[in-house]
Amino acid sequence: MQLKCKHYRHLTTDELHDIYRLRVAVFVVEQVCPYQEIDGNDRAAWHIWLKDEEGLFAYLRVLPPGVTFEDASIGRVISTRRHHGYATMLLKEGIKVAKEQFGAKRITIEAQTYARSLYEKVGFVQTSGEFMEDGIPHIQMTLTII
Repeated sequence: MQLKCKHYRHLTTDELHDIYRLRVAVFVVEQVCPYQEIDGNDRAAWHIWLKDEEGLFAYLRVLPPGVTFEDASIGRVISTRRHHGYATMLLKEGIKVAKEQFGAKRITIEAQTYARSLYEKVGFVQTSGEFMEDGIPHIQMTLTII
């Protein structure tokens, strides 16, 4: 298993293809949620993923302050191998990247409500009521970095 972390400008075309393929497979096809999954924010992001001989199986992106929130942000969190700790591993790496690359003191996310406990495990706290985004219940959460 390999952990990879690259800014958008350093991704190869094959890496970008594999990232988009995974994100669309989960967020559009599996969740039956037609929306514009590929957005302009990827260009500002650090992309972190796990892969092995079978390919890419877990992913997230880290966005700098001012792109989606005043704070740094983590999003598009995916692990197709659920309940093995891979998403938690990537979240910890994403927090590290936000601190190192952006000097982040806080990270704000919009999490699918069902995944709240995943984010709470790494220190995020709920900061909003539930709201719908693309037909899926979400909550805003924030992590204060000490």
